[in-house]
Formats: sequence, C-alpha cells, structure tokens
Amino acid sequence: MSDFSRFRKEEFLSLETYRKNGETIKSPMWFAQDNDALYLWTMADTSKVKRIRNNPNVNIAPCKRMGEVTGEWMTAHATIDDSPIMVAQVEAMLLKKIGLFFRIFRFIDAIRDRQKNSHRICIKLS
Repeated sequence: MSDFSRFRKEEFLSLETYRKNGETIKSPMWFAQDNDALYLWTMADTSKVKRIRNNPNVNIAPCKRMGEVTGEWMTAHATIDDSPIMVAQVEAMLLKKIGLFFRIFRFIDAIRDRQKNSHRICIKLS
C-alpha cells in the first residue's frame, strides 16, 4: 500500500508511463483521492492507457497544470477500470474537487467523444 498523503492538497499529478522500449512519457493530470488510492479519468483510446495496459508500473509526482514537477517522484501500480459505475464515481469525485473547470473539460471531452466514438475510463493508482 502506498502513502499518497503528500498529494492531499495537490490539484495535478504527473503520471509517468513506460513505452515498450523503456522510454518514459509524462502526462499532467487531475486526480481524485479516496482512502488509500488516487483516481484518474481519461479517454479509453489514449496512449497512456495503452502504455498502462502493457506495463502497469508507473511513477507519479505532484505537478503544476503544465506538468512542471513540484515534488518527489514515487512508484505506483495502475489499474484500469472502465465500468460505468466506477467512471461515474471518479467523475463525481473530480467534480467535487475541481468544480467548474472540470465541468468545462468534461463538456469538451463529450464533444470529442462523439467525433471519435470513444469512452472514458478511470485509472486507479495504488
């Protein structure tokens, strides 16, 4: 079990995933915290999801909106969940935490959903 207490007051985290060749890719993301886990919300067809499916070991660090890391990196294990119930729970947590900005982001994603015929998933970090 990971200690995510340092993320309690953070708005964004940098998610570092691995390509098959070992190269790392960093993505700044909003997240929600519930008990001993962090939850992310993203489109199912993103590259980060593909990389997590290939290797669920990730690194995370607090960061600013544009990805500038502001704290120490730590390892985590990512689990993908596309169940409608879990996706709705994570959306509710993010809406409570982020508010209006998340509503705007969700609206923009809904437009892209219709164009790409994709759906949302959540990623649990433990």
